[in-house]
Amino acid sequence: MQHTVAPGGRPTQRGARRRLVRAGLAAPLAALLFVAACGSDEETTPSPADASAAAGALGPVDKAAGEPVKIGIVSDGKSAGIDNSVQFAVADATAKYLNEHRGGIGGRPVEVVTCETQADPAKGTDCGNQLVEKNVVAVAVGESAVAEAVWKPLSDADIPTMFFGAGSPSILSDPTSFTVGDPNFAVLNLPISLAKDEGIKKVTTVVIDVPAALHSAEEVAPGLMKKAGLEYQLIRIAPGTADMTPQMQSVVSNESGLVFIIGNDSFCISAINGLRSVGYDGKVSAISQCITDATRKAVPGDALEGMTIGASVPVGGDDPSSLLYNSVVDTYGKDIEPDSSAGRGMFVTFAGLAASLEDITGEITPATVTAAIKAMPEKELPGAGGLKFQCGGKAYPETPAACVKGGLTTELDGKGEPTAYTVRGNS
Repeated sequence: MQHTVAPGGRPTQRGARRRLVRAGLAAPLAALLFVAACGSDEETTPSPADASAAAGALGPVDKAAGEPVKIGIVSDGKSAGIDNSVQFAVADATAKYLNEHRGGIGGRPVEVVTCETQADPAKGTDCGNQLVEKNVVAVAVGESAVAEAVWKPLSDADIPTMFFGAGSPSILSDPTSFTVGDPNFAVLNLPISLAKDEGIKKVTTVVIDVPAALHSAEEVAPGLMKKAGLEYQLIRIAPGTADMTPQMQSVVSNESGLVFIIGNDSFCISAINGLRSVGYDGKVSAISQCITDATRKAVPGDALEGMTIGASVPVGGDDPSSLLYNSVVDTYGKDIEPDSSAGRGMFVTFAGLAASLEDITGEITPATVTAAIKAMPEKELPGAGGLKFQCGGKAYPETPAACVKGGLTTELDGKGEPTAYTVRGNS
């Protein structure tokens, strides 16, 4: 479907709700590595001061005018395994915010052209083809299980595409593709950075034995760990393994100072409880999918306390970037859960695309958009907790599509709740 988003929208007020990220293996784990960290269920009641702060977060009015600029918005939407349909509502709200407060793109209003893949590769390819036919000048894609299927027809047509996160070598090396998630942070740079900070010499990665999760841990990590001066042990464990005590005994025997866990929540529950049962007392870290309601119920708080969790965006945070996002969805959206990680990811991607084009002038075409994105100076990534981004091969020259180096981390408290978010490894 296609529609133009005009400035305006009914202002609403909503307290800051903190929810848990509920991510499993319904989509390939590689796509899920770019979601946010967990939040709590705490609710607060907005005050007049909150409303004033929200208005201030949006910034002064700067209305777009003239012929609309077509931007494609792609999401998996709702399928049998996952419901990311909130991304379309967030994209609409973001377009209204851009048109009302950011001068749209190049001073012209943004027109969103949406397409839903339902996590089906064939529909992903169809979405890419539809957007080419509808003459969009650029595309924003939230985290997707079929990102490569969406990407191929867009790349063939030289249409610039901004992804929330992408791990495909084809996408990462493509001259018209861009990603606002560090492809190396969640499973590679984070454990290396933690080990260096803690003075740890031996690292063990416990990974769920599925192809999407194994690539980085098995093929890329050993070389990077060696280069960092670290000893590395990889433990592959099949999905559904309830008792991991035997495997975790090897962690103690190997005297690893850091254990990094890659898997969904049920996998992580078994891994953490296995470490606890063998008396492991070293540092434990994990990807954000590990910490959900189920994890907090199944793992004692003392085993979760002090764990370092990686994140792409600070869901549940109270920093300026979270105030901006909450203000956008409250003011221009309707019934959007502000702490949806899928929604936040779409905002970061779409608003990041717009921010990369703030200096564009003259004719707006796929070619001029690509050139403007590559020429952008370093800027703060909207909604991303203070992370900065710069495209054009500045983050990782070997993967020129990557626009962000680094990510966010948070340590869990005694209830397994995140504390403050810290920017790590960003430049």
